[in-house]
Amino acid sequence: MTPEQVKLVQDSFKKVAPIADQASDIFYAKLFEIAPEVRSLFPEDMSEQKGKLMGMLATAVNNLHQVETIIPAVQDLGRRHVNYGVTADQYKPVGEALIYTLETGLGDDFTPEVKEAWVTTYVTLQKVMTDAAAEVEAKKPAEKKGFFARMFG
Repeated sequence: MTPEQVKLVQDSFKKVAPIADQASDIFYAKLFEIAPEVRSLFPEDMSEQKGKLMGMLATAVNNLHQVETIIPAVQDLGRRHVNYGVTADQYKPVGEALIYTLETGLGDDFTPEVKEAWVTTYVTLQKVMTDAAAEVEAKKPAEKKGFFARMFG
């Protein structure tokens, strides 16, 4: 990420922070619309989850200028997501829901440059998470894998 992209993401997030509750509602509504299969991964009462989402986003965004400081936390988040049953394929609709939320929340302030900066941010963080998750998956004992995986994997 360029310093300009970091600034675009940080500045645009400052405009989203005051509408955090609405933004998290938009995000999860969109996520469950485009990927209904992930709904079962979340609690019935989403109040706490919505706060976690906005808190995690705030931490990541506020530290983008020193991304190396958040990498361990992002890796840990990716590892934890394995235990929740999240698969690598499920990160795509999350990214789509995030971009939709930002576009909806920012309106005209969601310029092509802002979108590109956010997509770059998400892709970067998603890769860190999925790489960490893949390490966890690779370490799972063979007996938990299917028959053919034990025989040929």
